[in-house]
Amino acid sequence: MKIKSKHLADGLRRMSAVRGVAAAVVGMAMATPALVSAQESIDWLTLGSDYAHTRYIPASEINADNFENLETAWVWDGSSFNASSGRATPSYIDGILYTVAGDRRHVVAIEPQTGETIWSYREPHTFRYEYSMRKDYGKGVAYSEVDGRGVIYIVSPGFFLTALDAKTGAPLEDFGHEIGVEGFPNTGVVDLQKIIAEHNGYEFDPYYGIPLEEGYITSSSPPIVVNDTVVVGNSAEQGYNQTRIENIPGDILGIDKTSGEHKWTFNIIPDKGEFGWDTWQDGDGNQLEDPRAYTGENSSWAPMAADPERDMVYINTNSATIDFYRGHTQGDNLYGSSLIALDASTGERQWHFQLVHKDIWNFDTPTAPVLLDVMHEGVETPVVAQVTKQAFTYVFNRETGEPLWPIEERPVPQSTVPGEILSETQPFPTKPEAYDMQGLTHDDLIDFTPELREQAIEAISNFKIGPLFNPPLHRDNDEGYVAALWCPGDIGGVNIDGPAAADPTSGTLFVTSRKNCTNRIVAPAEERDAMIELPTGTTFARYASLRSALLRGPQGLPLYKPPYSRITAIDLNTGDHKWFIPVGETPDRVKNHPALEGIDVGNTGSGTVAPMTVTATMLMYASQQSDGTPTLFAVNKETGEQIGKVAVPANSRYGMMNFQHEGVQYVVLQTGGTLTALSLHGPVDMGGPAH
Repeated sequence: MKIKSKHLADGLRRMSAVRGVAAAVVGMAMATPALVSAQESIDWLTLGSDYAHTRYIPASEINADNFENLETAWVWDGSSFNASSGRATPSYIDGILYTVAGDRRHVVAIEPQTGETIWSYREPHTFRYEYSMRKDYGKGVAYSEVDGRGVIYIVSPGFFLTALDAKTGAPLEDFGHEIGVEGFPNTGVVDLQKIIAEHNGYEFDPYYGIPLEEGYITSSSPPIVVNDTVVVGNSAEQGYNQTRIENIPGDILGIDKTSGEHKWTFNIIPDKGEFGWDTWQDGDGNQLEDPRAYTGENSSWAPMAADPERDMVYINTNSATIDFYRGHTQGDNLYGSSLIALDASTGERQWHFQLVHKDIWNFDTPTAPVLLDVMHEGVETPVVAQVTKQAFTYVFNRETGEPLWPIEERPVPQSTVPGEILSETQPFPTKPEAYDMQGLTHDDLIDFTPELREQAIEAISNFKIGPLFNPPLHRDNDEGYVAALWCPGDIGGVNIDGPAAADPTSGTLFVTSRKNCTNRIVAPAEERDAMIELPTGTTFARYASLRSALLRGPQGLPLYKPPYSRITAIDLNTGDHKWFIPVGETPDRVKNHPALEGIDVGNTGSGTVAPMTVTATMLMYASQQSDGTPTLFAVNKETGEQIGKVAVPANSRYGMMNFQHEGVQYVVLQTGGTLTALSLHGPVDMGGPAH
């Protein structure tokens, strides 16, 4: 049987015959779907399942005939680790589940049949950890093998890289260096802030880190191990909490997976003479001699994807300091809000594409890119697809960076904020078409009755509306608006809690999105700065963001036409949409609203995005029934037709995963501070309760 997709083969290489046999990772012989037996285990290697971040495994024990027989197998309670956000997707590797939990980002190994904790590791306390705004957002772990031994890699809120023996949780011998802070192990840890400090000439203290006057750097996603290199991204203080222009450039780091030695640094803000340096000018349009010292960030806070066969890693980035106003810089500001392909061994740029020029909308790319092999115009083509907050899907040949379909630079509205000069154009993909609302007109507003439509128009009458890339306004603007609305906004389109999934056997991308607009206002930065206990940087920007007036729909109903959230299936072979469905069911508060009495509103969708996972038999996603019951839904991958639904103990957040352990397939939901595992067989008695 011929395997159409290299990524299907990569997923099958991750199968092990039984528990105790080493996980089959990159480099082992390919298998075919016909070889998957009832006794095999199927790994979920990264937080996105594979290096391609498809969130797919070729398991088939759970199918259309038995899906509704799923029941809770165990619940792992992370309360003792202060887990709360539910933003960490476990990995299942060689018979063990691994995740991170809580503000301290404990690394936890879990028994897959019972949910019992096997071991945990906690990093010692530092101010660097305490200050981090991304503490409970670790998202997962990375894995590789060193001298035949499994190793778990994590990056902490304090920005330390730690390597742990996968079976015991012990720090890896002969990896890293002395940290110089009481309580740290003598081996197994690399101080990433120290590397950044030495690269930029910053003062540095191992407990406090780089002085806040320079900025702050932390982590909100795991690293990814590509062959022999641990590739490390980073994040900064949230841009909407920034008021001063200086910050630490969010440079990408390459670390040797065996020794912990620093291999390379990719300058995310170009140094003088480097490619992209000329995209940085000061507020008067003069070329910045040293943009890295002038400002910072462009961090890569979302997860990364990789193609180990090509030794390439794919990184998406945030915008530069600060969100919603950057009158202190002109130009496109590379590599902000970009997709970057690097050689994983050397850190050399292979290609890049800037998705938003001088991004002031917080349109950073919030989820990992997805890699597939598709048939494009009759030729098998390796692609990388990046979905975005602005409801676009950008698709490139992942080897060359060439777009599969033309991307056009189109004129966009210009800012009226004093000092703000934006790019005159932005890149618009011609295919695939947008998967959700872009911009806002009266036609996008609720229209179940004429009265509701008029009330919705009145609700937005004090806000400036317009097309995609409608820019923010400053307070006391001459136009008399309380704020501008840009749509999608901070949480519209695709965002952190709704990563895309894919079926590598068909080249189909599944995207979950929701309708939402943002309406922040910018005001004098000193005013916003007074609200921040420990601000970063030194020099005030002219403006910084404040929240503006609340925007509410009429009579407590959603402002926009349904569906409020959806899943869209996109055929990346052709660029066409295959189908879309609302996420979940119409909430009772909408269905039973007095203003809608006698009106069939259809399925509006729940308004929440859908954590998703894909198998050989179905697409599964989590949402709610009309009465709010948390539910796991199954749909036909080709048609979107619902196969079934199962009530579950709690609502899911961020993502979900599934794996097969010794012939039993499990689905694991990220239910806040807990993990909920479902199977067709229910709880397994192994001599003690799960904890």
